[in-house]
Amino acid sequence: MPGWVEDACAEYIKRMPRDATVEIVDIKPEKRAAGNSTKNIQLIEAKRIIEATGKDMLVALDERGAEITTLQLADRFKIWQASRRDIALVIGGADGLHASVKQNAEWLWSLSKLTMPHAMVRIMLAEQLYRAYSVTQNHPYHRE
Repeated sequence: MPGWVEDACAEYIKRMPRDATVEIVDIKPEKRAAGNSTKNIQLIEAKRIIEATGKDMLVALDERGAEITTLQLADRFKIWQASRRDIALVIGGADGLHASVKQNAEWLWSLSKLTMPHAMVRIMLAEQLYRAYSVTQNHPYHRE
């Protein structure tokens, strides 16, 4: 990711409390070689994702997922914290997520119906997690 993406994400991640830390884990994308189909690329990446997430609660970001408000995300954030499980929020690669990742997900979440660049989704996700946390703390960052 470009430096501006790392900087933007770092800004929101550093604001998170110790009991809701955010860690970005990059999964190596599969190379686009001649004859390597989109389905095969997705499948290879899916195996890497499932291996990396292990027993975490899997949330897949997908344009066909549920669209929610910030307050609804804050409610979900509280549930996630109470569960004491690690939550793996998965952003698809250039070819999107394989169906197996979506099927293993406990929730499909859409930040937007638009197809968005990976870098922008990463920043928006970091900001929305901080925003949801701030709502749970009655912090004035979010205004209704």
